[in-house]
Amino acid sequence: MPVRSFEPLNTRTDITRTRTFMHEVIPITGSIVSGTYSDNNIKNYTHGQFQSVYDYPYLSSSANHIFDLTLGYDESSPLSSSTATQNAKKINMYNQFTQILLGYTGSSETVRLFENDLKLDGTGSMKEVFIMTFSRLLVKDQIKKGTFKLQIGTGSWAQGANPGSGGKFKILQDASASVDGTKVGNCIGGDYGVLYDTNAQDGVGLGVLYYQAGIAVLTASLFSGVTNSNFNSGSIVSGSKADSLDINESLVSASISGSVDALRHRIYDLQFNNTTEINSTIYFCRAPHNKFNYSANPTYTSGSKIRVKQISADTPLSYITTVGLYNSANELLAVAKLSEPLRKDPSNELTLRVRLDY
Repeated sequence: MPVRSFEPLNTRTDITRTRTFMHEVIPITGSIVSGTYSDNNIKNYTHGQFQSVYDYPYLSSSANHIFDLTLGYDESSPLSSSTATQNAKKINMYNQFTQILLGYTGSSETVRLFENDLKLDGTGSMKEVFIMTFSRLLVKDQIKKGTFKLQIGTGSWAQGANPGSGGKFKILQDASASVDGTKVGNCIGGDYGVLYDTNAQDGVGLGVLYYQAGIAVLTASLFSGVTNSNFNSGSIVSGSKADSLDINESLVSASISGSVDALRHRIYDLQFNNTTEINSTIYFCRAPHNKFNYSANPTYTSGSKIRVKQISADTPLSYITTVGLYNSANELLAVAKLSEPLRKDPSNELTLRVRLDY
């Protein structure tokens, strides 16, 4: 129906904007990651560059993608060799993520290397890494700073990462991550924090977490120097040569899928809080005492008389049910419905708060 009158909005006093952050706790138990469904929830691809983890067998219509796992090393790594299994793919995976998250440096535009600190100054380089890319379904807009926790086994696969079973493990957290930037750096990939072993006192980072990108990068040295650390996936026949691979041997001679299998079977617990950012524009729509006391509905009057009045001398009366937001060309852009009609007559004024979320 045509609108007979408008109440203009004052952009300085009638419009404001807010931003709200909502958080969810995302627990990912190691049993789902390491074999609850006999690895039927793990999808490997013919290209062999990464594997995907689902919360149910991935062929199920109810399965949700949780994260992807891959690994890589820089071409300057001592592990890089033409004889290494999938050598080119491992280098390419490393370069792809460093280009996206860190970009290039220097006049020669060389790819930056992952570092276990916030400086990006070429020190503390992590040349061999495992990479976990979390689904946007879980991360939403970003991982909440200071909430990431990963408990991972650093002994043999058979020992597991359960502290109750006596297995060796480390608990990695983005320790003391702070929004004021004291423990958080910034790069092309957004904010990032360092992952520390909460039980260690050396202050050496074992990985980095990119909050907006939803990517965790773990140094392969996480598994070095650990006695009887057979870096196998747990599915290798005992007694075979592959059963005694250490982390460096695994990175060189095993496929990407084989090495990330070994990592995945060591994950005991993984959790973080995600963040959903809601931006809102709030309009204060004001109905003065001398406006909107008549309805534009054709049934409001009959024979030039107001139907809702019992006595002709009574003041006009209407009920507000809807607020419409129009642009400067009088085109309707948005409609807000009230939960119940509001009585309006010349003796009162109303201010209706309309919020648009995006």
